Amino acid sequence: MVRLPYVTALTTLFSYGLLFAFGQLRDFFRRILDARKPSNLKGYAPICLGLEDFYTRRLYLRIQDCFGRPIASAPDAWFDVVERYSNDCNKTLHRTAKTSKCLNLGSYNYLGFAAADEYCTPRVIESLKKYSASTCSVRVDGGNTKLHTELEELVARFVGKPAAILFGMGYVTNSAIIPALIGKGGLIISDSLNHNSIVNGARGSGATVRVFQHNNPAHLEEVLREQIAGGQPRTHRPWKKIIVIVEGIYSMEGELCKLPEVISVCKKYKAYTYLDEAHSIGAVGKTGRGVCELLGVDPADVDIMMGTFTKSFGSCGGYITASKEIIHHLKHTCPAHIYATSMSPPAVQQVISAIKVILGEDGTNRGAKKLAQIRENSNFFRSELQKMGFEVLGDNDSPVMPIMLYNPAKIPAFSRECLRQNVAVVTVAFPATPLLLARARICISASHSREDLIKGLEVISKVGDLVGIKYFPVEQEKTAVVEKLKKIQ
Repeated sequence: MVRLPYVTALTTLFSYGLLFAFGQLRDFFRRILDARKPSNLKGYAPICLGLEDFYTRRLYLRIQDCFGRPIASAPDAWFDVVERYSNDCNKTLHRTAKTSKCLNLGSYNYLGFAAADEYCTPRVIESLKKYSASTCSVRVDGGNTKLHTELEELVARFVGKPAAILFGMGYVTNSAIIPALIGKGGLIISDSLNHNSIVNGARGSGATVRVFQHNNPAHLEEVLREQIAGGQPRTHRPWKKIIVIVEGIYSMEGELCKLPEVISVCKKYKAYTYLDEAHSIGAVGKTGRGVCELLGVDPADVDIMMGTFTKSFGSCGGYITASKEIIHHLKHTCPAHIYATSMSPPAVQQVISAIKVILGEDGTNRGAKKLAQIRENSNFFRSELQKMGFEVLGDNDSPVMPIMLYNPAKIPAFSRECLRQNVAVVTVAFPATPLLLARARICISASHSREDLIKGLEVISKVGDLVGIKYFPVEQEKTAVVEKLKKIQ
């Protein structure tokens, strides 16, 4: 839960107010100057209009060098960031031939499979030679290789469900599957901080959507009870079906879902449970099987389990696991399966190989070591950040740890200064987060060594002092933690 200090809220609001005021003033004078220029678009309605366009032009473009930084190597513990420059106050950015080697604290490479791997990489190269880079077809036509079938069976076995279906993109897995599961006359109850892919999938389904307070099973029960009692709008008929959608690890908060309590409520009111494990599958749990394993939940109690291959497995695409009846239904009704090109065979092979390493089926214990390393790295980094006085969101064992920035001026200041000291971080602001709750999102990997983490902590501590984002200062001197880290090193 975000604890927004009163003074911080006031200064953040004032900063945004100032930016909006000057932005509107600049737009006013721009309209006067542009009125004298000839235009070929007279009579056309402007495509770019409204608050989103204003925010992009007057706020985002000023700091766009902090986003979309191109890289020139694999997203390992360290990677090469391409240097850029601008001659027009960040309106346009130009790449240079220079790169900076930076500590990678932004990629989702939780288990380190995104870089070259002794078991995965040779098999991926072999699959590329055998199948080529693309099937150039959909699964129901000529795009179904034996690798796709093997991965579906392997994923189902890995997560503990009867059957699975694959998709070429993680975002589409949610946005296309939800409309195939529920429609008009149905009810979706969604966590207030669910991912945008879930939000768009729910909107596109035609079902009625209700939201419950983030990670609050008690409020979920209130919403369920109220909606079941009232029934459908206008007719008050019973709902055709009810689906409750939650995430295993919330990507912008780093919090674990209260899954046992959610399932208890869903069982009580006979609602289906849809679990998005994009950030949790492979990253948490003793054997990497996600929040169900971590929190002691039987996968059979979760009706539909979704996950992606882009985080822990170093590939692309997503999956749905459920009963054989549900998967059979999706294979015959979901547009993303029927009309979209199937996953690239080398990407499929990468996931197969990664899961086999995690399961120990490669003949080594590297998978178990990676799982232990990501857990140890995440808990160490989180605890040290908290000791330094940063406001860090999320729970233990989660590799996602947001550091709250709040003030718009601190977003570019933190990002640029970290990059200057060869630490690459991801900063997140509106519309990905609420306007006042900007943050830096740190993602930890099993490929990070203890020395890497200490280097990152030292830089973040220095930049935190410089920018002023240690909102919960500790009693000891500010340099004490850094000195301790140097001794550990």
